[in-house]
Amino acid sequence: MFAVLKTGGKQYRVQSGDVLRVEKLAAEAGDKVQFNDILMIGSTIGSPLVTGAGVVAEVIDTIKADKVITYHKRRRKHSSQRTRGHRQQLTLLRVTDLLESGADKSDVKAAVGARSGTGPRVQGDDRFAMNKTEQAEMARRVQSGEAAEKSAETDDKAAPSPVQPKNLMQSAREGQADDLKLISGIDATTESLLNENGVYHIDQIASWNGREIAYMDDKLSLGGRIQSEKWKQQAKKLAAEKEA
Repeated sequence: MFAVLKTGGKQYRVQSGDVLRVEKLAAEAGDKVQFNDILMIGSTIGSPLVTGAGVVAEVIDTIKADKVITYHKRRRKHSSQRTRGHRQQLTLLRVTDLLESGADKSDVKAAVGARSGTGPRVQGDDRFAMNKTEQAEMARRVQSGEAAEKSAETDDKAAPSPVQPKNLMQSAREGQADDLKLISGIDATTESLLNENGVYHIDQIASWNGREIAYMDDKLSLGGRIQSEKWKQQAKKLAAEKEA
């Protein structure tokens, strides 16, 4: 029996005992991890994922891929040249078990990308760090004492173990999806990606907890945007306005 799993934006066809290299995971040598994004296992094909299926693997080591050399040359005006080398970090692991069902109830930690940003995070107003035009306002807050230091407490918005949201759907209710672009930070491309992964309505996003947010952020390779752009808070407000 074989399975097709997805991690790091790539798909892998695996069997028990296979050794493979994947994009670096947040795990150490000897750890056991479980891949929950299973597109196919045995004769079961997901739509897009197989519910309850998983692939368990043991981490062998963190390695580096072969060096890639890039060369850039600008002839006009500057006449400059630059050579750089890069070695991608990878995780080497061995597949130990294929689970057709019950993976959502196992005690094995989920395989999460090393750059998923699921750890504790200081909650603050990110616009002052990202937007230079707001830095003067930030300086004023510091001088006046308004910008009090906040602790990096772990709450449901920064849970360490991502889990797949329970409210993903096969299709929109009554065939009519919400306009997810009403949430600042979601463009047409991101909306299409969300729809492909079972997210059609604003109230779905509003009900996610921290672990579910971490899962969707890693799955869609959003780089922490769900948290930083406050999708959940926006979704809650829009859902409340819709009900009013």
